[in-house]
Amino acid sequence: MVRRTGRVLPPWYLAHVNRVIVGLHRLGVPMPMPALTVPGRKTGVLRSTPVSPYEVDGRRYVVAGYAESDWAKNARAAGRGELTRGRRRERVRLVALPVPERGRILREFPTRVPHGVTMFLKAGTVANSSPEAFAAAADRCEVFRIEPLD
Repeated sequence: MVRRTGRVLPPWYLAHVNRVIVGLHRLGVPMPMPALTVPGRKTGVLRSTPVSPYEVDGRRYVVAGYAESDWAKNARAAGRGELTRGRRRERVRLVALPVPERGRILREFPTRVPHGVTMFLKAGTVANSSPEAFAAAADRCEVFRIEPLD
């Protein structure tokens, strides 16, 4: 969906699904997608959202499919967060990659996180599901390297 401002919005149901997934994590139920919790950039209130981390060359990454995602803005501002899967918690550093480094990581996304491709297509971030289309979206996606904090 596109607002009059031209900003692409996620599907209406996504916020509801995300709340259910995060709620199940809080109850200790492990879900396929971990929840990333980061402090809000203005209030400091902890905010959680499901994410799909994946590995490239032995390092973990997470990508924001919507360029204006609040979680991505918060992660960039905080530089840290917590990944939760059920009762397992991991404190992490979130390193925002500069645009020139993103393409190589984004190229791997469609094969490593095939369930996430639809969101990129719906957002209009990529024209198709090819690795080249994802690499070309480097200036429209936030990519974070996940590093252990402890």
